[in-house]
Amino acid sequence: MSTYAYRVSDVNGKTIVGKIQAASDDLAATELIGSGLTPISIEKVKDKSSGDLDLGSIFRSRNIEIEELIMFSRQMYSLSKAGIPLLRALNGLVESSTNEKLKDTIREIALELEGGHPLAHAMSEHKEVFSDLYISIIHVGENSGRLDESFQQIATYLELERETRKRIKSATRYPTFVIIAMSIGLVIINMFVLPAFSGVFEKMGAELPWQTKLLMSFSGFMLAYWPFLLGGFVGVFLGVRSWVATDAGRLIWHRWKLRLPIVGKLFERIHLGRFCRSFSMMLKSGVPIVQGLNIVSYALGNDYMAGFVREMRFHIESGESFLNASVASELFTPLVLQMISVGEETGGVDEMLAEAADFYEQEVDYELKGLADAIEPVLIIGIGAMILVLALGVFLPLWDLSAAASR
Repeated sequence: MSTYAYRVSDVNGKTIVGKIQAASDDLAATELIGSGLTPISIEKVKDKSSGDLDLGSIFRSRNIEIEELIMFSRQMYSLSKAGIPLLRALNGLVESSTNEKLKDTIREIALELEGGHPLAHAMSEHKEVFSDLYISIIHVGENSGRLDESFQQIATYLELERETRKRIKSATRYPTFVIIAMSIGLVIINMFVLPAFSGVFEKMGAELPWQTKLLMSFSGFMLAYWPFLLGGFVGVFLGVRSWVATDAGRLIWHRWKLRLPIVGKLFERIHLGRFCRSFSMMLKSGVPIVQGLNIVSYALGNDYMAGFVREMRFHIESGESFLNASVASELFTPLVLQMISVGEETGGVDEMLAEAADFYEQEVDYELKGLADAIEPVLIIGIGAMILVLALGVFLPLWDLSAAASR
């Protein structure tokens, strides 16, 4: 049995799309005709679990990167602004896309549109690709007749998000490589270097200092139990990963991230900037404030801070102003609260939140530029401590032996 995607017309002339299981396309057409439907098109759906090997798909990504989502949004903005019908625009993007996952998603959205569903509803069937924030902006754009502006807003937001991610990766690349190199160096020293020195010391029969004995004991422990140590490390890693995947574990981990030394405040400002930018876009698009807070809480990327945003929503539902709800949340700095206050007075909260987002992003830029300078002393101290331990544990007894031999 194979799966076939069909497009049929019922007795009233209404077009219906769907899928059917049949042994062949002829049998699928016969079954549809027997149901009183007139087939327009019947296409076989590729079975992704079958053994047929698609050589082309091996070299095409099944994941959708943020760059591809930006390109899709930009293309949809241009096509919508030019007045091209949605279905025609989507079918054109199917042909031009090089990402199999995105191509399949666009194709399925087009089928939903052919069935009479709105674009936002079709996108909501693919939440692994489109976030609630994305879908809500599209929904508002459809209802207000400003779909092109909605795609433009989303593309701009995603571009800012991409730049933030790039800056974070750039700032953390150097310390990450240094820490990895130090870890590999320690393993090599304990597994290969120290055992060689241990044999030399045993042949000389000299009394070793306690630093050397400690190093040799640790090296011997690693040599004897390295499979268990490796298994324990992998087990702890997988256990922590599974724990973070739970709601309770993720909440605790997200709270810990904000309290990490050096980078904790940086993460906090990144999330606050994301909140201000997202919520500003929601308000500018016409999304109600309570609904916007609920959606943005899921787009924050930090469950701990999302709880404070939901508390803001409860305060507003109780009749409080946005400013009072913001003060009660204790999330924002006094400067940002002043900006929100001015926005409420002038009726431009969305503009003030956009200004606040710029403020947070400038702070993030400043801290990212100084992140390497802040972490570098810690790394230097760590490298120095490792060299000191090796010098005391390995070279000190060699110096003692050479001094004794020269007497």
